[in-house]
Amino acid sequence: MTEQATPATGPDMSYVYAVSRAGTPLDAALAGRQGLEGTPLRTVHSGDLAAVVSSVPSALYGTEGMQAQMEDLGRLEVLARTHHAVVEGAYEHATVLPMRLATVYLDDERVRGMLGAREPEFTALLARLEGHVELGVKVYADPREAVSVSGAAPEADTTASPGRAYLQRRRAQQQNHRATYRSAGSVAAEVPARVAGIARAHVTHHPQQGDLAQAAGENIVNDAYLVQGTEAEAFRAALAGLADGVPGVRVEITGPWAPYSFATPPAAGGGEPG
Repeated sequence: MTEQATPATGPDMSYVYAVSRAGTPLDAALAGRQGLEGTPLRTVHSGDLAAVVSSVPSALYGTEGMQAQMEDLGRLEVLARTHHAVVEGAYEHATVLPMRLATVYLDDERVRGMLGAREPEFTALLARLEGHVELGVKVYADPREAVSVSGAAPEADTTASPGRAYLQRRRAQQQNHRATYRSAGSVAAEVPARVAGIARAHVTHHPQQGDLAQAAGENIVNDAYLVQGTEAEAFRAALAGLADGVPGVRVEITGPWAPYSFATPPAAGGGEPG
């Protein structure tokens, strides 16, 4: 979120990474650490809240500069990695609300105004997330792996014509494809039941595709769970072996992370954030 358009030159702006309670050890924890563009991190206080902030040049982080960064995959990767590293570093020392990527204000005074305006909301969220972490659960379907593991490839029919043999192979491939995705769906359906007594909340994200989907197979489930930090290992244990013996299906558990998926308030009418 860039607060408003700025000219190509001008004073530095304030980039916000996360919000926490004032009085936490963040100031000491951030001493000597750097944020975007190699500038030092600091905290901006308002009432009972503190924001983790660094100064960034308006030429790069005003509306036009930020749009250019979002369209440059190299710059976007640096932005995302640095933002994430700062949030994770802060979360090692205090409960924080990670801000969305590219949350920029004109100056620290505008950051204080934002904290003051949203203090009730942020305070309630911090209380809810205290002592909790986010764990990700991804389910992948890979029909090619299913064939290599199960040996399900059909034997060639030496009496069939080339055309008929091709159709037989295509039919077998389609059957294997459907069977793998059905199996992956069945595995995914078991996850919520297995962690029902452990997870405090659950968010469904869009499956990762394109450059974000670096693992083998197709990501068909990409969910996040809010779990007490002391129960993270119990969460992993509950899902252990879920896809064992299911060819072409893999379950990946990521984290623990700062609770990015749960740092925004529920939508009107209740429910978890999307």
